[in-house]
This record gives sequence, structure tokens and C-alpha cells, in this order.
Amino acid sequence: MNLLNNENLKWRRYTEGDAFDYPIDYSDAILDAREDGRLEILVKWEPNCYCHFHRHTAETSSLVLEGELLVTDIDIETGKEIGQRVRVAGDFVHKQPGDVHMEQGGANGALVLFNIYAPSEEGKLAETLEKDGSVISTSTIEKILRKRTQ
Repeated sequence: MNLLNNENLKWRRYTEGDAFDYPIDYSDAILDAREDGRLEILVKWEPNCYCHFHRHTAETSSLVLEGELLVTDIDIETGKEIGQRVRVAGDFVHKQPGDVHMEQGGANGALVLFNIYAPSEEGKLAETLEKDGSVISTSTIEKILRKRTQ
């Protein structure tokens, strides 16, 4: 499968209105989701736009395929930024669960391949957060598998 030129990918787009004070515009396409808790997913950001503020609750690896991804790490206790980095095409990172951050596409957006592993019975992948760190929603492998069969 060619990830950079594939008309068969089913993209789901996420945009938000006035509920957030930062521009949200990103899409994802699930490549594979398995009952053992493994998920491979492509995520693309529109230029200068964010995905939701979140915490990874599963082991996560990612590879930037195109563009630039700006990542801002947040201390969940204080709500303050504790670091920022720019990831460019070719950058790979592997993180253990608990990583809290914001991600923003660069001037030309970004395309990133994520490999996520949530082997527990709960299969929790990530939590979408409010600015104060409270959980808005939880993504699980079970929810993704259920949507794929509907």
C-alpha cells in the first residue's frame, strides 16, 4: 500500500467550532486495527492547525512522512508548557504511555504514521483533555473495531 498516494484510504476529518481557542483541523485514516490492541493510523494536519489536546495512554511510535509537526509538551499538574520541538519528515519517536501534549501542523501541514499498542483489556489508546487536564473522551481499540464493523 502506498501511504502517500492512495485514493482508497477512508479519511475522517475533525474540526471544531468555538468550543476551543485554537484552530482544530486534522484527519485520520485507519490502516489496521486488531483485537490484540494494535493500531496503525495515518494522521494529517492542515497548515497551522492542531489536533485536540491529549494524553497517550498506550505505547506509541510515530514517523513524520511529510511536512512539519510542532509538538508542545504540557505538565498536566500545572498546565504549563515544558518543552517544544519541531519534527520534520523522517523523524521517528517512540513514547511510553502518559505523554501529554499538543500537536500542530507546520506551514504546509503534516502527515504522520502512528503505531499504537494498548494490550490491556481496556485497550485505552488516548484521552482527549480539557485545558485543566480533565478528560473529555477516551479512545479505545474496542470503539475503533466496533466502528469498522458498522
